[in-house]
Amino acid sequence: MDPRTRLAVDPAKVETDNEDLLARLVREQLGLLGEDPRREGLVRTPARVAGAMQFLTRGYAQTVDEVIGAAIFEEPHDSMVMVRDIEVYSLCEHHMLPFFGKAHIAYIPDGRIVGISKFPRIVDVFARRLQLQERLTEQIAQAIEDVLKPQGVGVVVEAKHLCMMMRGVEKQNSKTITSAVRGLFRRDYRTRAEFLRLAYSPDA
Repeated sequence: MDPRTRLAVDPAKVETDNEDLLARLVREQLGLLGEDPRREGLVRTPARVAGAMQFLTRGYAQTVDEVIGAAIFEEPHDSMVMVRDIEVYSLCEHHMLPFFGKAHIAYIPDGRIVGISKFPRIVDVFARRLQLQERLTEQIAQAIEDVLKPQGVGVVVEAKHLCMMMRGVEKQNSKTITSAVRGLFRRDYRTRAEFLRLAYSPDA
């Protein structure tokens, strides 16, 4: 038998095995919390939680190249392109509690553009992992710079964190804002100012 055959791994089987293991761990966790995992309302909870965690962290199995595909086009456009208010849902890596909000992305092309529907997909590649908002913002900006080689990139993420709202300081109205700028957005204050104005203006 070809040794490579023995090493072949079925991704679907791995995912199923991982989900089964997660479910067993959730069942154990319920017991440690003082609950009865055999109770009617909790019997299927471990499987549900395992499936939800696989979905919420699916970004680990995705790459930017995969989600963009062939959606890059040669185009001599050199003015700012912005996609605002992209919904962001992620899990804080410190407490595995959700944080959620919006991302605003802009870039200035340098001969190449990408289909605008790809920006939310790029956001999800990184948001659907255990994250820090600061890292998430930088990863989105770096991915766009790597793929398009634009004249400049700007990303702002604004989010609310349940680890601050449900526990700890319990502040319900706090919002965290992070930004990452590259190229012209960093070097030219007028370009950066235009980006921020468009990102935050309700009439833009």
